[in-house]
This record gives sequence, structure tokens and C-alpha cells, in this order.
Amino acid sequence: MYFEYGEKEIEYLKSKDKKLGEAIERIGHICRETDSDLFTSIIKQIVGQQISAPAFKTVWNRVENLIGTVNAENILSLPDEELQSCGLSYRKVGYIKDFAQKVYDKSFDVEKLNSLRDKDVVKELSSLKGIGVWTAEMLLLFCMQRPDIVSFGDLAIIRGMRMLYRHRKIDKEKFNRYRRRYSPYGSVASLYLWAISAGAIPELTDPAPKTKKEK
Repeated sequence: MYFEYGEKEIEYLKSKDKKLGEAIERIGHICRETDSDLFTSIIKQIVGQQISAPAFKTVWNRVENLIGTVNAENILSLPDEELQSCGLSYRKVGYIKDFAQKVYDKSFDVEKLNSLRDKDVVKELSSLKGIGVWTAEMLLLFCMQRPDIVSFGDLAIIRGMRMLYRHRKIDKEKFNRYRRRYSPYGSVASLYLWAISAGAIPELTDPAPKTKKEK
């Protein structure tokens, strides 16, 4: 499953932002995978913190093989040591077990999140151990497919803005100006800013001042 968008969102963004519109034309349609299983996605986000994509794939395969069906009951039935043997830190196992326990005893309602506004979803998810605002926003976009997510905490989004608009720095004021311009289709804008940041348009370099290490 991929993040769903089409001509309506594209034409709106083109009408609001000439530079972004030109980038969209150059890059074309972006297929970014999504996962509608919110419980599993939260576990994946915890597993994937501060490790590379290849390392995450290896660890997650081990976790899935160990747990079988990824649900609260199966997670809680496993000793911490078995989960750690998959390559998880003591802290991550604690976060996963804490979340599973909250779901199991119904003190945290995953399904209820679907009926909440974006900011309330972020508030609820951020109350969980190991889940911060950025992680909550990524879950909103790539799991819940909310249409208007642009994360100030995402370094690649900020780099994409610098590259597209030729700013040496993106502060909160500039960020909010662009975010409002993209609304209500900020999530689609985010897809293109990520692509720009990753080099989808080769001539767009990052104008940010180089650090001493980079010089």
C-alpha cells in the first residue's frame, strides 16, 4: 500500500507554490509505502530508533519470527531476555512491553486514535514511552495517511526546504509560512521535500553554511 494522492493535491500545490510545482513536475509521482496496522507500526518505530535501515530490517525479521502474530498478548508472554536476543536494547524492550501492557489492559486505545485530530493523536502517542513528536507525526503520515503532515523535527524536510527555496537556514517562522502554504496537502509536499533532500534534483544543493568538519 502506498500513500494515496493524485491530481487534486498536485494541482493545488502547484497553484500555491511555483518552485514546489516545478519540482513536482521534475520528480513525478512518488510511491511511498504505508502500513495501516497502527499497533505494529508503533512497535516498528520503537525498534527502528537510532539504527540504520538494513539493521532495522534484520532486527525486525527476528522480532517477527520470535513473536509470530504481533499483538499485545504475544509480546507480554515473552521474557525480556528473548526480545533482547533479537538485537533490541534493554530500554527498547521496556518501551515495547510498556506499550503492549497499556493496550492489553485497555489503558491505551489504539483504534480511538483514528477518530482524533492530528494534534490530539500526537499528544496521545507522545504520552507513550519511547514515542516523541516526530515519531508520532511519521505515524500520522505513513500509517494513518493523514493529509496535512509537515514535520519541523524532520531534518530531511528542513534540508529539502533549504535546497528548494535557497535558504541558508529554516527557522520556525519560515517553516510555518511554507507549512501554511501547503495546507491542506502538507503530506504530499513532505514527500517531495524528502525526495529533494535525497538528491532527486541534482542541481539543487544545500545552501546551509558548511561546518568545520565539512570544510
